[in-house]
Amino acid sequence: MTTRNELRLLPWSGPGGKPCYLSTDDSEGHMSRLADNIEAVQLGMAAELLEQAMEVLGDEDAELEALHLLATDLTGALRVALRVATSRGHLLAVRATPLAGT
Repeated sequence: MTTRNELRLLPWSGPGGKPCYLSTDDSEGHMSRLADNIEAVQLGMAAELLEQAMEVLGDEDAELEALHLLATDLTGALRVALRVATSRGHLLAVRATPLAGT
């Protein structure tokens, strides 16, 4: 099993919005692949939302309700992107750490 420093932050939350972590030595295991796939879908949805945002913001006649919905959706997408970045950044840092005794 991995040490506490090597836990992977998963792209979903647990009860009460608390973070979920994966402890495994197998980066190709079922849960690791599932997390990778969900992260890819989440980032793809964020890219699509960015395109929609550019359209709405380019519309001088956009209604306040549309702008509010856009801000809400962008906030959620940013939250997801930060979670993915945190998880992937942590994984990169763990992989870059030399093994003890090498």
